[in-house]
Amino acid sequence: MKRREFIAGSAMLLVSPRRLRAQGTPRRIGLLGGFLDSQGRNAWRSGLREKGWIEGRNLLVEYRFAETPDRLSTLAAELVTLTPDLVIALGPSPALALKSATATIPIVFVVVADPVGLGLIQSLARPGGNMTGLASWVPGDWTAKQIQILQELVPGASKIALLVNPS
Repeated sequence: MKRREFIAGSAMLLVSPRRLRAQGTPRRIGLLGGFLDSQGRNAWRSGLREKGWIEGRNLLVEYRFAETPDRLSTLAAELVTLTPDLVIALGPSPALALKSATATIPIVFVVVADPVGLGLIQSLARPGGNMTGLASWVPGDWTAKQIQILQELVPGASKIALLVNPS
């Protein structure tokens, strides 16, 4: 699957609720993770509402949370049998479980430090397959790029601090 087509399709899924309301077909998203606290879930729902997506009306979200890592494969397979339009992996272990469970359903991962190193995608520039997402770490001079982006966002800033946990 081409990256642009995948991203465009995912974006259309998340930003075109009017078209879906007219058809009366709610979209289904699967979400797999270790946990999602109430604050995270509220932020998730608020962001969806801002884009016109309301759970239970034009969007069905299937949440699956594994209390222990050994349950991830079972829960990933369970989500795949529901044939969602898109699945979201909260972390590297859920992403690996979903990658093993399907090669056709689009998967978006978040909170994954090195998706290339984990074998989730082929490269950051061209992920390939049915996965894409947000890498929280990239090789090379990423810190310099972060500072450059911050300077562009706040051109008058005289001090910039980056908090890093090396472990």
